[in-house]
Amino acid sequence: MAASLRHMRGTKHRLSRLWRGLRDCNAACFTTSATRNKGLVLGLFEPEEENDNASPSFTRATQNFDDKTKQKVTHHLQLLKKNLKKGQTRIFYDLDPEYSSVAVTCVGKKSATYDEVEGMDMGRDQIRAAVASSVRQLQDIGETEVSVDPCGDAEAAAEGGHLALFVYQELKAEKSHQAHVNLECFNDYSSNRDKVIKQWKRGKILADGQNFARHLMEMPANKLTPSHFVDLVNTRLTNTNRCSVTVRDRKWIESQKMGSFLSVAKGSVEEPFLLEVDYKGDNPSNQNPLALVGKGITFDTGGISLKPPADMDKMRADMGGAACVSGTLLALGNLNIPLHVKAFIPLCENMVDGRSTKPGDVVTAMNGKTIQVDNTDAEGRLILADALCYAETFNPELILDMATLTGAIDVALGAGATGVYTNSLSMWEYLQKAGSSTGDRMWRMPLFNHYTKQVTKSDLADINNIGSGGRSGGSCTAAAFLREFVTNKQWMHLDIAGVMMNKSDVPYLSKGMAGRPTRTVVEFLQLLSQR
Repeated sequence: MAASLRHMRGTKHRLSRLWRGLRDCNAACFTTSATRNKGLVLGLFEPEEENDNASPSFTRATQNFDDKTKQKVTHHLQLLKKNLKKGQTRIFYDLDPEYSSVAVTCVGKKSATYDEVEGMDMGRDQIRAAVASSVRQLQDIGETEVSVDPCGDAEAAAEGGHLALFVYQELKAEKSHQAHVNLECFNDYSSNRDKVIKQWKRGKILADGQNFARHLMEMPANKLTPSHFVDLVNTRLTNTNRCSVTVRDRKWIESQKMGSFLSVAKGSVEEPFLLEVDYKGDNPSNQNPLALVGKGITFDTGGISLKPPADMDKMRADMGGAACVSGTLLALGNLNIPLHVKAFIPLCENMVDGRSTKPGDVVTAMNGKTIQVDNTDAEGRLILADALCYAETFNPELILDMATLTGAIDVALGAGATGVYTNSLSMWEYLQKAGSSTGDRMWRMPLFNHYTKQVTKSDLADINNIGSGGRSGGSCTAAAFLREFVTNKQWMHLDIAGVMMNKSDVPYLSKGMAGRPTRTVVEFLQLLSQR
C-alpha cells in the first residue's frame, strides 16, 4: 500500500513538472507577440449575391496580409461554419508575430453606396460601424495599439475607430478606467500611401472635434460652469493657432442691451458670458464671415416653469449647441479650412431663485423687440435671440445656429436626423449633401407663416416665447420665434435636441452624449469653401 502511494505521488510530481515545462515553453513561444498588446483590424466584404456557398471578398489590406501569412486568414475563416455577416467580427491569434490578435470584420457589401431612401452613403457608414465594433473588441481583450485596415475609405475608418473609443471617465477611480488605445492606419500595402494617410488624418480630426463636443456635454454642471466652459474652450481653440477668443462679461452684455439673454441668467449665482471666437484659415474664400451660434445653457432646471425631476440630470448637456460649435471650430483649426468664421456662444444657467424670471414677465431683446415670457423653460430661444442679433452686426454671409431647443423635435424625428429650418434652398442642399456623406443626417422642417402667427400673438409684448398652439408644432414655433431676430437671407437653425444622446441608435457611438452634428457642420463648411 505504501509503495503504491509513493508511486502515485511520483507520477503526480512528474506530470506537474511536465505541465510547467509545457506552460513555460508556450509562454516563450508567444512572448514576442503577446507582450506587445498590438492588434490588427482587417476587413472583408459579403458576397454580392445571397448565397451561403459564395465566398467573401477581401479588402486589399486583408488580401496582402493573407498572402504574407501564407493564407492563414483564409484557413481560419474556412473553419467557421458560415460566412461572416455584416457587422460580425471574429478574433484570431498567432497569425503573425507582429500582432497578438487579429480581428477580421465583415464590412458589408462592397457595392453599397448612396441610398436615396436612407439619405446617406451606406458604404461609408458600414465601414465606420465595422471598424468601431472591431476596435472595441480588441480593447476589451487588452490591446493598447491597433492598426486599422482603411477598408477602401480611410477617413470613414478613422472616424469609426476614434468615435467608438470615446469614454468620459476622468471623474472615476483610475483603476476602473478603460485602457487607452492608440489607433493607426494599416497602410503598408498601398501604392497611394500618402493619400490614404491624409484621409486617415482628416477622419481622426473630424472624430476628435465630435469627441470634444461629447466631452463638454458629458461634464457635470457643477464642473462645467459658464466660466469653466470659457476657460476650457479658450485653451483648446487657441492651441490650434487659428482661433482668437474674446470673452464678453455681464457688464458688456448689459451695455449691448441684451435683456432677453440676461433674463435667463438672473436666477443663477453663476455669471453669464458671451464667448466670441474668430477663426481664419489660410487664404479664406469668403469676404464676409460665416457666423456660427450655439446655445450654451450649462444647466437647465426650467426656471420657475420647473422641469420634472426624472432625467433632469441630462440637462447638463443643454449646452450641446455650444459644444458642437466648439468642436466644429476645433476641427476647422486643425484642418485649416480656408474660411473666415465667427462664432457666438451665449453661456449661462437657467436656475430658480427669488430673482428668476416669472411666467408673464416681459423682456426686451437687443433689437428692441419685447418678449412675453410665458414659459421660462423655453429659455434657449431667449439667449439665442440676442446672440443672433449680435451676429447680424458683422454682416455675415451666412448664420447657422445649433441648439438643443425642443423636445418636440425628438418626438418628430427621434435620433434619426437633425431638424433643420432655413430660408435658403441653396444652403440646405449643401447641408443635406454634407449629412449624407458623414452619416449624420439632416431633415428640413417647415418655416411657414402659420407658425409665425402663433408666436406673434401676445397680450403684453411684440412676441411670445411659446406658440399659441400649445405643444403642437413646438419645434416649428421655436424656429419661428428665432426667425424674428434674423434678417440674413441665408440663415439655418439646427434643432439638435433629438440627437443630443445616443442609446443604441448609432453603432459607432457609445451610450451617452453624442456630439452630433459636429462632423456634418464641418463637412458643410468644407463644401462652402470649395464653391
